[in-house]
Amino acid sequence: MIDNIAFRDARTEDLPLIIDIYNSAIPSRMATADTEFISISDRLEWFKEHTPDKRPLWIIEYEGNVSGWVSFQSFYGRPAYNGTAEVSIYFDQSIRGKGLGKRTLNKVIEECPKLEIDTLLGFIFEHNEPSIRLFTSVGFEKWAHLPEVAKLDGIKRNLVIMGKKISIF
Repeated sequence: MIDNIAFRDARTEDLPLIIDIYNSAIPSRMATADTEFISISDRLEWFKEHTPDKRPLWIIEYEGNVSGWVSFQSFYGRPAYNGTAEVSIYFDQSIRGKGLGKRTLNKVIEECPKLEIDTLLGFIFEHNEPSIRLFTSVGFEKWAHLPEVAKLDGIKRNLVIMGKKISIF
């Protein structure tokens, strides 16, 4: 069990680190459909869409250092979907593979009732087997398969939507 992990709401001054961590994932072509590095100005509106009470953006601190972030995004932007959120998790390269993903997803699931979220989604490239294993390990199931919806470096890629129902009562 990883005990030296903490979660806190992201602040504006965290945005450069959030962007650095995200950009570090782009070259692998495993975790994001972005193919070019993004800037702070590219993500400012995205950052502002997060609210601690409904759609938080958390900083993940491990051993006292900012090591990653987790985002709750509204699904499809219509009121009928308010109970559904997409979760995204990104870690600094130096910390990947150390078990923080499972601890983070468990924290996400634990907090869903307070956030009035009863359905979590993860959008994962099918070739990102470590992330699919991670989400499966905490009870997510494959709910959809979208064949060849992305093209990365000339290679068509499939997207899997992983889902989990959360009991909020």
